[in-house]
Amino acid sequence: MFRRVIEDFDCVQCGHAVSGNGYTNHCPKCLWSVHVDEDPGDRAADCGKPMKPVHAFLKGERIRITHECTACGLRKNVNSVRADDYDQILTLMRASAERMF
Repeated sequence: MFRRVIEDFDCVQCGHAVSGNGYTNHCPKCLWSVHVDEDPGDRAADCGKPMKPVHAFLKGERIRITHECTACGLRKNVNSVRADDYDQILTLMRASAERMF
């Protein structure tokens, strides 16, 4: 079950200061995340390692980002947000498309 937790954080990858709104789970600048949740907002994951953005795709009218944990390999899909760096998202989408062909 989703639990809204409002937290600010510094990105583990690029150091960008991120202002959280209770739904923020990744850096809008480089799109990296941290493996802290089992379910959104619960902070129950023991891993705590960085999660690399590895894929971006459209689902309906939303752009989804796939993160992969650099330690345990867990993959999670999350919604992108308006503040996300669109060039970073396009780079992920291009790389995903290139892997397909």
